[in-house]
Amino acid sequence: MLRVVICLAILSVAGVASAAAQDAKIQGARVFADQKCALCHSIAGKGNPKGPMEDALSGMSDGDIRAWITDAKEMTEKTKATRKPPMKQFALPKKDVDALVAYLSSIKKK
Repeated sequence: MLRVVICLAILSVAGVASAAAQDAKIQGARVFADQKCALCHSIAGKGNPKGPMEDALSGMSDGDIRAWITDAKEMTEKTKATRKPPMKQFALPKKDVDALVAYLSSIKKK
């Protein structure tokens, strides 16, 4: 009986974590839309075809994605990115950055 209770507790915690991750992805998609990221980037063929996110994200860690969002100027210099115009600087709340990172991480090619 104790094993059943422990298994149910583990499954419910996993379910809550999974739901929270899904909520973050949904919120991240909202941030992507609200910030008009599709003017320069595309996801699944929607948006500017010159900046397909799936390809750009494929070699990036979550930390790299976060760095691009929070300090695009430094990342442009660090990676010697040549795309014009350069990515704009964002001043987003941490929760929006976290959500955007979760969303973009979920769409990158594995």
